[in-house]
Amino acid sequence: MTDTATIYIVDDDAMFARGLARLVGAAGLRAEVFASATDFLASVKDDDAGCVLLDVRMPAMKGPELHRTLLERQIGLPVIYLTGHGDVPTSVDAMKRGAVDFLEKPVTKDRLLGTIRQALARDAEQRERRRERDAMRARVAILTPREHEVMEHVIAGRLNKQVAADLGISLKTVKAHRAKVMEKMHARSVPDLVAMCRAAGIKARAE
Repeated sequence: MTDTATIYIVDDDAMFARGLARLVGAAGLRAEVFASATDFLASVKDDDAGCVLLDVRMPAMKGPELHRTLLERQIGLPVIYLTGHGDVPTSVDAMKRGAVDFLEKPVTKDRLLGTIRQALARDAEQRERRRERDAMRARVAILTPREHEVMEHVIAGRLNKQVAADLGISLKTVKAHRAKVMEKMHARSVPDLVAMCRAAGIKARAE
């Protein structure tokens, strides 16, 4: 993960930001420095890996506003606040929005690097979940409409004869569609299929 991840430092204090970049670099991590939230937003992509070290008070767009914008754009980079202007309402709001931590300057090297590694671990976990979701959705996409319908009944726990009655088709047809679903989804069992559908965001059909 550290081979591809970048620590994005967004802070208008140029000297402090460069110092952070050197510290991060000495720990074997890649860092990029941005003097403003707008500069960062112009550069960041939704598939970037890493985390954001974010100041609170900056010209134009402040840190919390940038955090909200990242969430609105569905850019999932974990955010660590690092500021000399912390207060309880701002820190509470930051944590509610999913910040990894709200650190106040000055912060110890060990505390900072530990929090960064925690953020990178979170980012890696989120990316793995997204990869799994996308892989499952790709499998679901090749199902026919009828296969998809049968699958929704199967993951709801319906028996073949119940599915046949629900859909007004023969038991033999249900079994054929069910076999195709298991094959296309690469599912070894119904619990396996349920887990795949959950990963893809597919809910069981309500009775």
